[in-house]
Amino acid sequence: MQPNVVKMTKPFISLCPEITRADAFHLMDWLEDESVTRYLSDSRHVSRFIEQVVGRVQLPTLTHLFNQSGRFFMAYDREDIPVGFVRLVKNGSDCEMVLVIGNRDNWGRKLGANTIRAGMKHAFFEMRSDKLIAKIHTENARSLKAFEHCGFLLERETPGLKSFSMSAQRYLQLLRDNPADHVTHIHITEIDKARLRNLLAFEDASEVFELEHEIERAIVVHPRQVAEDVVTMNSRALVQLDDEAVEVALVYPEDADDTAGKLSVYSGIGTAILGYKEGDAFDWRMANRTRHVRIEKVLYQPEAAGDFHL
Repeated sequence: MQPNVVKMTKPFISLCPEITRADAFHLMDWLEDESVTRYLSDSRHVSRFIEQVVGRVQLPTLTHLFNQSGRFFMAYDREDIPVGFVRLVKNGSDCEMVLVIGNRDNWGRKLGANTIRAGMKHAFFEMRSDKLIAKIHTENARSLKAFEHCGFLLERETPGLKSFSMSAQRYLQLLRDNPADHVTHIHITEIDKARLRNLLAFEDASEVFELEHEIERAIVVHPRQVAEDVVTMNSRALVQLDDEAVEVALVYPEDADDTAGKLSVYSGIGTAILGYKEGDAFDWRMANRTRHVRIEKVLYQPEAAGDFHL
């Protein structure tokens, strides 16, 4: 039997906080292209900095050097090819975002909007920003369109610069009421959401921000009304990971046992499959690579079995 490999066509971007020497060389190539740096105000400074780092520091990983004045992320597509970068700089409770899609061949593929959404997830859930700001050159039509498409509002304007902002409150509202058209809806029961929120209240945001994001964007349903083919907490499901079929149980952290296939909802796969239903296919970055995930079959669901105590 041939493996059921899922091919995705919708835009996908993940942000990786680890910056390698190879990434640095990609950045240098991008910043030598004037069409890329045309609207990037500090491109020459950044380019010189990267060149100095690569020449001076003989380390395979350069993450700590890039994070000295904020958070720096490489943006990867679903094939794990670097396509750009995002920098998030915190100033008090606010945060400013700078992003670049580095290869001109990728312009027009809606990667910019997806990169913005990925950056918002980090800014609001991991860095706990109250407001995210983007300052864009008035002639940078692609960036202006991308930020407006993501729901940013014009805050102030000068002849050469437009300042857009997104508040944390507005972001959460948009996340719940107006999800991106490329994102699959997920469902979570009222009880699961309450239990998970209580757990997350005692965790480091940087460790569980992906799970918190999924909980906040999920459609909340009564336990007796959730469809029987949805992966809820304590469900068992047959999942396709790339070309490998695995049977997993989605459990709370205290019940996790990897050897028995009981995966914590805090784990990469656990967070990924929560709320999806049979037939759903999506990409998810875990352990520094993108996995293609498909929910093949929900083998057991507590709600469907009447086990509402689980």
